[in-house]
Amino acid sequence: MIHPIDNRYGSPEMRAIFDEEKRLEYQLRVEAALVESLAELGQVPAAAAKIIKEKATPEFVKLERVKEIEEITRHDVMALVKALTEVSGEAGKYVHLTATSYDIVDTAQALQIKEAINVILAKGKILLGNCLDIAQKYKDTVQVGRTHGQHAIPITFGFKFANFADKIGEDLVRLKEDLRYAAGKFSGAVGNYAAQEIYGLGDELELRIMGKLGINAADISTQVAPRENLARIVCDIAILAATVEQVAKEVRNLQRTEIAEASEPFGKSQVGSSTMAQKRNPINSENICGNVRVIRSCVAPVLEDVALEHERDLTNSACERSILPTAFVLLDDVLTRINKILAGLVVIPENMAKNLALTRGTIMAEAMITRLVQKGMGRQDAHEILRQSSFEALAKNIELKEVLRNSEAAAKYLSKEEIEKHISYNSYIGRSAEKTDQIITKWQTWNL
Repeated sequence: MIHPIDNRYGSPEMRAIFDEEKRLEYQLRVEAALVESLAELGQVPAAAAKIIKEKATPEFVKLERVKEIEEITRHDVMALVKALTEVSGEAGKYVHLTATSYDIVDTAQALQIKEAINVILAKGKILLGNCLDIAQKYKDTVQVGRTHGQHAIPITFGFKFANFADKIGEDLVRLKEDLRYAAGKFSGAVGNYAAQEIYGLGDELELRIMGKLGINAADISTQVAPRENLARIVCDIAILAATVEQVAKEVRNLQRTEIAEASEPFGKSQVGSSTMAQKRNPINSENICGNVRVIRSCVAPVLEDVALEHERDLTNSACERSILPTAFVLLDDVLTRINKILAGLVVIPENMAKNLALTRGTIMAEAMITRLVQKGMGRQDAHEILRQSSFEALAKNIELKEVLRNSEAAAKYLSKEEIEKHISYNSYIGRSAEKTDQIITKWQTWNL
């Protein structure tokens, strides 16, 4: 084993989809659907089609034999065709009739991608549910919102995860729609159905084959199905991965010693460092962020594959053999890890409360500006008063409300009781809880 997706990343289920023998199985299924359809359309004897269909499995067409033939032919699909012909006896003369190589390759790849997308959607739905559960549980738990790495104004922890849930939900909708781009083709050497026309089949053969396989046919193709389809799928995989990375980054940052508001679950016997025995490192979140970088790297080559020359060239082939399993297997692994993190997420509300108070109430500056303007002060004057008062509170290490109580300018508009009331963190979470409820309702009723 050379690549870590062979043994380290991804579930056995996803790795199996991109296994070399599984790829052979998909292609043999296409050959079987082809000959069966030809028989139904009266172009191949039914008995011959039955034999070929029975033999079109890895049980009879051995991967080792296909590789042996490929060493001679230097053509992988022709090697498969010859191997299937060998085991089909007299019926073998009908193998691959009317087909070109990429009728087989692209249609088999569409089957592969459809299966892989469905695995991703299933794990994505679990992720969406985990985010919604956290959003519901902590929709009223106040924490500081942060922008530019600085304390901004209060939000709730549930609101943070409602944001994540909505993005993940939209990403999954896009990926579900992408199932229609997992499209095969059976239009021949340059996409004009010339071989099929000899038998008077037009595109009827293509539609019949796709119906048997349960996938769409590309509306129009050259020798290959449009590579824009693969580009859309891989780009949407990368977008979902980036959204998951955002969640993982948040966990990593909230787990910092100085913040300590949430953390990954940590096993009873888990070790954080070989020397620093106290460490509880966010290793799964870090692993996610690292592998998402690799997933993103698949976007550029899949876009390069769009502009093939004339009715096609071969530059996409080697590229797709690498980027498709890489993107899918690593996203599968990323989803497994983030679900493990969120299912056991450690949330520490007391540290959220402690961190809210770190800046001595100055995160309520916007709230107080708004209240002063409500009472009649000019907005810019109010901003300057709160700017100076905030800096004074931090410099003297005292509460902002103490500075405002002693401010003659503020006293003209707000009483000490009003300052005390309006500088409460809980009073300035806006519609955090309401928006959280809206997002929970939106996605709880979504049917994947």
